[in-house]
Amino acid sequence: MAKRLLNAETRKRTGSGVLKQMRREGFIPCVVYGGGEENQNLKIPYKAFYDFLKDAPSSNILLDLDIEGKSQQVFIQDIQFDDLKQEMVHADFLAVNDKVELKAEIPVTLAGVPKGVKEGGLLEQLLYTIPITCLPQDLPETLTTDVEHLNVGDAHHIGEMKLPKGVVSQLSETVVVALVAKTRVAQSVDAEDVAGEEGGEAAEGEAETASEE
Repeated sequence: MAKRLLNAETRKRTGSGVLKQMRREGFIPCVVYGGGEENQNLKIPYKAFYDFLKDAPSSNILLDLDIEGKSQQVFIQDIQFDDLKQEMVHADFLAVNDKVELKAEIPVTLAGVPKGVKEGGLLEQLLYTIPITCLPQDLPETLTTDVEHLNVGDAHHIGEMKLPKGVVSQLSETVVVALVAKTRVAQSVDAEDVAGEEGGEAAEGEAETASEE
């Protein structure tokens, strides 16, 4: 995982007016808590933080904060947005070390083209993120699972995924991640074939009845 370093400054002032001025100056107010220390009120550059999030698969990422010369690794717990402008207005960070267990929602990526798709089926992804727990050093950015082996009608479950070492899913192994469904065209053709067979059998029955009479 790429290291993300972000400069942060302490902030002692409070009040909505001060916070608005801080945001106009290009900063986001934030707080760091946990790690056995008192909460730290900080401010971080809006653009740098936005760029980190823009390039990341999700907001469940680790950052290294340089707090006026002191380094602190943190995990993004929450980001608040302005309802009208949809701009970030505040962030909550959890101070972490190599023994702090994290809870995160990690994106799922499907790899490969299923056999069933090559035969006319349709790949449907039902789960796009998976809640997991792990230590900071084991935190993945994405979870990739191979679906090439799926035939039409097959489903791929969480229990079949090869999760990275140290990563534990918080969902049941029976939860379906993806499946290969039969397309409507194929279903229509099958229905016509069944109707044709039934019609043929009915016609044969009528013919046999007529000949007996």
